[in-house]
Amino acid sequence: MAKVNVRVRVDTGALYLDFFYQGVRCREQTALGDTPEHRKRLQSLANRIQREIERGSFDYGVFFPESPKAALFGGQLGAPTRAASGAAPAPPQASAAAPPERQMPAFAEFAELWFLEMSPQWRRVHRQGVREVLDKNLLPTFGERPLHGIIKADVMAFRAELAKLPGRGGGTLGAARINKIMCFLRQILNEAADRFEFTPAFRGIKPLKQKRTDVEPFTLEEVRTILVTVRPDYRDYLTVRFFTGLRTGEVNGLKWKHVDLERNLILVRETVVNGHEEDGVKTDTSLRDIAMLPMVREAMENRLRNRDPACPWVFPSAEGGPMDAHNFSNRVWYPLLRHLGFAPRRPYQTRHTAATLMLAAGESPEWIAQVMGHSTTAMLFKVYSRFVPNLTRQDGQAFAGLVHSRLAAATGTAPVRPKATQAPAETAPVDATAALAALRALSPEQLASLLTLAQRAP
Repeated sequence: MAKVNVRVRVDTGALYLDFFYQGVRCREQTALGDTPEHRKRLQSLANRIQREIERGSFDYGVFFPESPKAALFGGQLGAPTRAASGAAPAPPQASAAAPPERQMPAFAEFAELWFLEMSPQWRRVHRQGVREVLDKNLLPTFGERPLHGIIKADVMAFRAELAKLPGRGGGTLGAARINKIMCFLRQILNEAADRFEFTPAFRGIKPLKQKRTDVEPFTLEEVRTILVTVRPDYRDYLTVRFFTGLRTGEVNGLKWKHVDLERNLILVRETVVNGHEEDGVKTDTSLRDIAMLPMVREAMENRLRNRDPACPWVFPSAEGGPMDAHNFSNRVWYPLLRHLGFAPRRPYQTRHTAATLMLAAGESPEWIAQVMGHSTTAMLFKVYSRFVPNLTRQDGQAFAGLVHSRLAAATGTAPVRPKATQAPAETAPVDATAALAALRALSPEQLASLLTLAQRAP
């Protein structure tokens, strides 16, 4: 029996499987590069194919549904094809004779195939996360079961068991983590249902409700206190975080080649996660250019004056690598907050702080979304907008002021101001109740004149 070999293409460096089946040489290509991890996973698949061929239960179309040879072998388990034997093709009755368990791969087999097919489009950290979920949660539970035998009740029972597992910081596993695990299971089973035409087990199952994003931004005064108090060697680092809104991986992965002092820009092109460089950034919209505010440029110039020419990182660790996020949090950030008497908050709150300060300053939401790396403004209004009224102290006064000023112009009446406050005309708050009462008293002609004036306003 010929062996199923893992080989590498000389021209592209991609791995492929090379074996003989029913007298026909088969070469099945992959997009996986030649790395130890990819070889290990592909060899595991090769071993399973070898076992299936030896048992006579190998179905080419199950393992390689998109391959042209799947049609050549016709899905007949262990039966010679016309190409192999020269005989006339037999009627397609093997699928009816074979029991369902032989036609349908086990969950573990298909999950590994799915992982290999999807891996090229994933970032390294995501790939590691999927692998962890497969090995720790999905394969131990569903590994030996045939795909079509996993029903909705099994999925619901699995989710109920996940909810009993211990989570971080005490308690049980949170809804976000459960949904993430279930998402991978959903993708595998839905893909299998499409390929083998059976009813998806996930039909009608919705994700668990998750808590809103925990946003606890610092006030501008708290930011000033932090920057004055923090160790001098971390002051520039926190200045950049507070006034650019860079994510942790983005600021830790910032290199000097991506700091354009001539154009006054920070170019977000790479990230660092768990001490490892990542190709690209979180999403397509995360690839962006950020204009440096004066305090950010000053911080960059300070770093440049003390830069080690051999080090590519703007904020290196003591060992010369990128800033270690865990080390910074445990040895600098949380001790600093305790020293100042501030409530403990993750360093990521520096990003939320930047967003809320930009909104409070009245910057365009579209511009803020671009700076933050969001594809739309929806995230701003969903997560941050509740902080804006308290920071700007507007609370509807702008709208009341517009109505009031147009009423005064249309009726010739003097502006009505609250008795408690007599501020300058350009900043004084307006009595919205009085303005609305005057609006109701207008005649149709006066109201039409008001609307005309409002439309002409700049």
